[in-house]
This record gives sequence, C-alpha cells and structure tokens, in this order.
Amino acid sequence: MNIKKPIKIALFALFILSSINLVFAQSVKIPNFWDKNERFIKPELSTLPRMRFLTTTDFPPFNFIDRKKRLSGFHIDLARAICGELGVLNRCQIQALPWDELQPAMEKGEGEAIIAGLAITKEQRKTLDFSRTYLHIPGRFITRKNSGLVPPVYDAIFKKKTGVVKDTAHEAYFAKIFANRTAEVYATKEAAFAALQKGEVEAVFSDALSLSFWLSSTASKDCCVFLDEAFQSNHYFGNGLSIALSKENPELVHAMNYALKEISQNGKFAELYLRYFPLGLY
Repeated sequence: MNIKKPIKIALFALFILSSINLVFAQSVKIPNFWDKNERFIKPELSTLPRMRFLTTTDFPPFNFIDRKKRLSGFHIDLARAICGELGVLNRCQIQALPWDELQPAMEKGEGEAIIAGLAITKEQRKTLDFSRTYLHIPGRFITRKNSGLVPPVYDAIFKKKTGVVKDTAHEAYFAKIFANRTAEVYATKEAAFAALQKGEVEAVFSDALSLSFWLSSTASKDCCVFLDEAFQSNHYFGNGLSIALSKENPELVHAMNYALKEISQNGKFAELYLRYFPLGLY
C-alpha cells in the first residue's frame, strides 16, 4: 500500500483533526482474516539475536511521531504485541527510516521486518517474503445524516449523485461496479466532502481510512455517517497490509503468522483496532 506523499500529508491532517475515542465500541466490526481451524506452532526463536522492525513516521495512524516526539501508531503497538507473543520483547527494536531507505536497509541486514504498508506486488515478492494480510482498507460510502438514504447502497443512490475523486481507484471501482449510477468527479477529497455538506451530492465514495478520520474531525461538523458496509477488491484497492520480511529468514514468516493469529484470537488485535479506528473501517 505505497501511499504517495500528498495522500500521506492529507491523511496526517485528517488524523490531527480527528478526536480518537478510546472507548470500546461494541458496534464496530472487527476484521478477521484468519481461518479458525488453521494451526500455527509457536516458533523457537531463542537464537534470534534481535527482532528489528523498520517503519516510517509519515503514515498516521499507523506510524507517526506523537506530540511527545515519540514514535507511535497502530503499527508500532502491533510490532510490540508481536514481539510479546513470540517471547522476544527484550530483543524487540523498532526503527523509523525515510520510506526510500526501508528496502535498502533490509537488503543490508539492518532489519528483520518492514511494517509500514509496503505494497504486496509480484515485483516485491521477487525480493521479499510477506506475512498473511492483517488488515485491508476497503472502500466505503458516506452520506449526510439527514439524507434519508438507507442500505443497500446500490438502491439508495439510484438517481442520486455520488462524489468520487478524479483518477483514483475508487473512481474506477465505482464506474465498474455502479456503472448505471451517477458519479460527480472532484479534484480532491476536500472538494467532494464540501459538496456533500452543501447537498450537491448525496454520497461520497472513497477509502474507509480517510473517510473515518474526516467523519470524526471538526471539519465534518458532525454532518455525516457511513452508508452500508465496506466494499473490498484486491484488484482496485490492493492486497492489504502485511509485514515484509527478508527471503533469507523464511522462519520469520511463520513466526509473524503465528503471532498475528494469536493476537487476533486473544483480543489484542481488537483492542488496537478500536484504539486507532474507533469508527471502524468495515
């Protein structure tokens, strides 16, 4: 999920504006991509000298510098939780680097894993291994609270205008899946949000991450809510978030999968998910 710099900046602005609610929200759907019948054996890592995760500081709420100048975020807490499950907390390290330096650092043996939203592609798989996917960022619709629109969204937006952002995967997905529904194309998300608030469109379709932050920010003026559930597509929205690992340490792929499933089953993943995504993504 290699997000370009302008999008990262926009997400950071939305993150700063949003007020994260740490209260456990029973209504939020917790994603689970694990087969309950699949078993992983806890790996023996006593000879592993260290477990260093490489990340960045510009992908909030996954990895960022907080107000106390500390490296923070969902990925940071997830990395620590993984180390805890693997029994290597005393050897667990997390280092932030510029995006362009992550893979060269791995190639030099300066880290064991990258936890930064690196895209899972055929090209990347030539040089890196990946853990199982632990999170997808789906597409979602939002609408005004007083719009009167109700699920299913396909029927709700019949003869209505839906705002999408020009040249995005979500514009392409809408054109494919909702081909006979009307899209109003905007240059930026901010322009689409403003049009929604003014009633120029009845809904906006975009990525659930930025939508959730906008909904909880002061910029939204508490105008809007999610409409219907999430839409997922590997083709349009990527293969999700995973941990990248060196091909020279294949045992660590198994270790990551073991820890990620344990975290999912024991409730730790849900705790972290609700801490950083209180409105949910699904």
